[in-house]
Amino acid sequence: MFKKKSPGVSQAKLATLIAHDVQIAGNLEFSDGLRMDGHVKGNVTGRAGEQTLLVVSDQGSITGNVNAYDIVINGTITGDVTVEHFVELQSNAHVNGNIYYQQLRMDVGASVEGKLTKRDNTLAPQLDTPRLSSEMTSDYSHSET
Repeated sequence: MFKKKSPGVSQAKLATLIAHDVQIAGNLEFSDGLRMDGHVKGNVTGRAGEQTLLVVSDQGSITGNVNAYDIVINGTITGDVTVEHFVELQSNAHVNGNIYYQQLRMDVGASVEGKLTKRDNTLAPQLDTPRLSSEMTSDYSHSET
């Protein structure tokens, strides 16, 4: 699953692992990289100003909003996803919420129930209140099999 490097993801150290049998209730802030094999009920946020990487494996799930520099999703996120740089939706990804991104890669089999909105490059560092390019907003609900 992680053998090939995605062209848009910066190489960050996956310093933290939340194992498949771990459940967290509450908000989580991380730096560097976080691999999520477990389950979080709360917001997951990469530390502001850092090039963070969040990897949600096919076993992982998040119920809450997600903010990071780069995100690779192969599990389930129920909530809005805001990405400063690059988001990759792998074949088992399921997102029930809106995705705000600069660069997007979506594999066959991934599904999104929400809006995909390309962010304006000049506004990317502002994660707290994402400002959107209204002309680039589109409704999107799609699942490929």
